[in-house]
Amino acid sequence: MTVLQLAANGWSDFWDGVAAFLKGPWAIPLRVLLILLVAFVIRLILQFVIRRVVSRVVNGAKRIENRDESRSSPIAAVRIVQRTKALGGVLSSAVTTVIVIVTIVLVIATISPAASGAFSLITAALGAGLGFGAQNIVKDVLNGLAMVGEDQLGVGDVVDTGFATGVVEQVGIRITRLRDVNGTLWYVRNGEILRLGNLSQGWARVIIDLAVPYDTDIETVQKTMLDTATAMQQDARWKPVILERPEVWGIESVSAEAIVIRLVVKTRAGGKDDVARELRGRLKAALDALGVKLPALNSILLNTYERGIPKPSSTPAAKPAAKPTSRPGGSAK
Repeated sequence: MTVLQLAANGWSDFWDGVAAFLKGPWAIPLRVLLILLVAFVIRLILQFVIRRVVSRVVNGAKRIENRDESRSSPIAAVRIVQRTKALGGVLSSAVTTVIVIVTIVLVIATISPAASGAFSLITAALGAGLGFGAQNIVKDVLNGLAMVGEDQLGVGDVVDTGFATGVVEQVGIRITRLRDVNGTLWYVRNGEILRLGNLSQGWARVIIDLAVPYDTDIETVQKTMLDTATAMQQDARWKPVILERPEVWGIESVSAEAIVIRLVVKTRAGGKDDVARELRGRLKAALDALGVKLPALNSILLNTYERGIPKPSSTPAAKPAAKPTSRPGGSAK
């Protein structure tokens, strides 16, 4: 007998011994251990891939921002990082959940093959029951994924969800947290957000409706308003915030009490309120210098909408009814 034949017989005896050992009393524990080991390795590999993809996207956004600051937007880069991390967290949780469920099913089928049929029926019943009870959670998760993936909102944005308006503090997959101007923290379910107004993306528009007396020189007032807003735009402090030259859109409404003139300024989304406050103060000083006295607020009702089609209107104040006066003869007029 040659050496090769001896080696072949040795390997054959070894594998026969392994097969006999696997068919013995340790077969089921070894299979369970093998299933757990494979599931653990698969989870590690998928988690590594997810983390690697998230890291590449985040680092890519930072490199673009540092390479060309004139063309890149730091806000856009931050939003990419937030959105990528959120989606990475969702994928990581989903992968872990799927692997755990599949592993449990395989282990039960290995330990008791006869129980796999009954287990499938129990699983179907539980799935049907949870389907009715957890449909709102599924709706919240899907809507949260859509909002994050489509970049509808991000941390730091001022948004109007219909239920509350405030600054976004955290964007979760099921819950979005908002902090309103009064300091109240709102927890809004993503599935209940049917419309979303983001006041922080792109640009915004300051709309100022100024009511002046009916007998005022309109052309002079319009020129003063435009010159005041233009001078503010040329100011070094406000030039980066005001995106375009201010415009006077003209007369919005006319009544016996006042004429409403509209001034609009296109600004960056985050600087709208600051520009509006500063511009109102400058307009007040300019009109005071011009000698224009604004009508009393209790006689003018401005109905201004900054979203949609603006429809300002003015309503004259109701005049009090004349009181009857008595005459010497006892008659009243």
